[in-house]
Amino acid sequence: MANFHFELVSPERLVYSGEVESVLVPSVEGEMVVLRDHAPVMAMLKPGVVSYKDGTGGKHDLFVRGGFADMANNTLTILAEQAVALAEVDAKLLDAEIKDAEEDLADAKVEHTRQRAAERLEQMRELKASLSL
Repeated sequence: MANFHFELVSPERLVYSGEVESVLVPSVEGEMVVLRDHAPVMAMLKPGVVSYKDGTGGKHDLFVRGGFADMANNTLTILAEQAVALAEVDAKLLDAEIKDAEEDLADAKVEHTRQRAAERLEQMRELKASLSL
C-alpha cells in the first residue's frame, strides 16, 4: 500500500511525524479514513481515537480531545488539543478522574464553572469509552 506523510501535534509536543499507510480521523462530521491521494480536506475533530498504521504496518491508537485535521498534497496534519496513547491510560486513575469531575459538576454554583466541569466530565467519559475499542 502507498504511504503518505502524517504529523500529529499537541500543545505539549510533536506526537508523531512519519510515513503511514492510513489514518482513521474522528471528525465532527463522522469518522473518515485518510489514504494516499485523499482529496484536500480540513475537518474539526471531536473527542475520539485517531488510529494509524505506520510504514511498517504497526497500528497505533491515540485519544484526541478536539482540534483540526488538514489533508493536502499527501500530507495529513492533525493539531490536537490533547493527545494520549491509549496504551498509556491508567483505567483506575481515569475512573478516579471521572468521579472527581462528577463531584465538580455537582458542586458548581456558577454557570461558567458548571459548563467547564460538564465539558471535562464528557471528555473523560469519551476517553473511557475509547478504551473499550
